[in-house]
Amino acid sequence: MTAVSLYELNNMVHNTVESVFDQPVWIQAELAQVAERGQHCYLEFVQKAPDHSGMLLAKARGQIWARTWLVLRPYFERTTGQPLSAGMNVMVQVEVTFHELYGYSLNVVDINPTYTLGDLARRRQEIINQLRAEGIADMNKTLPLPVLLKRIAVISAEGAAGWGDFRSQLIDNPHHLAFTLKLFPATMQGENVESTVISALERVYNQCDEWDAVVIIRGGGATTDLSGFDSLLLAEHVAQFPIPVITGIGHERDDTVIDLVSHTRVKTPTAAAEFILHHQLAQLERLNTLSAEITSRAVNLLHMHRMKLNNMVATLPAIGLKTLDVNRLALSNICSTLHQQVANRMERERNRLKLVETALRAADPHHVLRLGYSIVRKEGRAVTDATMISAGDTLQITLYKGTIEATAHTPSTDTPGGGEK
Repeated sequence: MTAVSLYELNNMVHNTVESVFDQPVWIQAELAQVAERGQHCYLEFVQKAPDHSGMLLAKARGQIWARTWLVLRPYFERTTGQPLSAGMNVMVQVEVTFHELYGYSLNVVDINPTYTLGDLARRRQEIINQLRAEGIADMNKTLPLPVLLKRIAVISAEGAAGWGDFRSQLIDNPHHLAFTLKLFPATMQGENVESTVISALERVYNQCDEWDAVVIIRGGGATTDLSGFDSLLLAEHVAQFPIPVITGIGHERDDTVIDLVSHTRVKTPTAAAEFILHHQLAQLERLNTLSAEITSRAVNLLHMHRMKLNNMVATLPAIGLKTLDVNRLALSNICSTLHQQVANRMERERNRLKLVETALRAADPHHVLRLGYSIVRKEGRAVTDATMISAGDTLQITLYKGTIEATAHTPSTDTPGGGEK
């Protein structure tokens, strides 16, 4: 039995591969790993099942040697706006190689960034479509900006130039407007963007009543590393945040997903500060206009009432004289009526007194005695009954003119009230 050595076998494979793949081949694959070591870039290509199960169908090692990497890297980043990173779908031209010691690998000699750009756009659009399907894509946009936009929670990298520019532009503004700023640190590039920005948003949420708006800014870093902001989970947090979110992450050309769902998107941290200043100045101008309008209306109102008061003062003497005349006439009428009523009352009382006088005269004893009647008294008491007199009683008899005494005899019952003298 004849056998070949492992080297001989690998050499046969090497020769076969080189004879079959004598020209570079374009392939489509997903990057599972991207690592720079020295000036070279080492890759791992994978292909997954199309049913989204994540099952691997194929895998291969690859590399971009330094000379090629120095050209392809800036070209790819300039075209796509992002660095080559794990999770991307790429179209690359490769030389298929087999080394007797290192085995099968793919040597990248060219890349088609347009393919990746289209894939990134597709992914971004899928995220946007999902946000719209969930009904939250425009939630943050519909929030009204507070009239006073002065308490700002800032999410940025600690020590970043963008945060420093933003802060100094607001704090040292020439209009002397007052702002309260607080930094909630987060990673603004690389793999930790999603998790750290979400964590910062959650910290802001826990003290939400203390802030008027959230500003997410990024400056001083590589403008190509923005993939972390094209995150469904981060976009959901931004879209549903209960106060306005302003983004200024320094990307001049394309919007990231969180730009699309935030309340207001500006290009840079400086533009974010300018936006807030402009808003405050507009509100200040509005307040000044309202103040001037209120003052003007108050002055006009005072002037109008002063004129009314002057007119009232001018017409008051005439009104007073007219009122006096009316009251004087009324008083005169009352006096006339009162005099008439008093005269009528006195006449009635006079007549009544006359009647009383007549009645008193009629009841006067002198008047009765004048008619021939007399008053018989016994011991000073008027005798009204014959039984009151006994024989021998001394009686006083009062006549109209004068009084006489008499001695009573046996009273006669024939003459009522009479007796013999």
